[in-house]
Amino acid sequence: MKVNRSDYINFRFKRAEETLIDAKYLIEKGSWNSAINRLYYSCFYAALALLIQNDTEAKSHKGVRGLLGQKFIKPGIIPKEYGQIYSDLFDFRQKGDYGDFFDFDAEKVIPFVPKVEMFLTLVKVLINKD
Repeated sequence: MKVNRSDYINFRFKRAEETLIDAKYLIEKGSWNSAINRLYYSCFYAALALLIQNDTEAKSHKGVRGLLGQKFIKPGIIPKEYGQIYSDLFDFRQKGDYGDFFDFDAEKVIPFVPKVEMFLTLVKVLINKD
């Protein structure tokens, strides 16, 4: 099935929003490592949508992180603080998913919710600019 670019971008961004909802649910249940995972993936899906909007695709999570930095953060299109949020979540997801005896807590996870919401808002503005 052939999907047009606009539909694919919208699909990815909608997935980002839905994944943020999942993260909030997991936070309510105290599932901190899973919540960090979902917060990261929310940003990841939004970043994919933004890259696709700008005719750029990455083949890995590290690729998305690198291209986001190269194409949007270094040129100042996205403020550095958002790049740091993405990088922190990237690292935390790795620790939470693959680190033995590593658990997040409310103090570490909850502050990321408004940051991810701001990241998604910024990406949505950038996607709708074109």
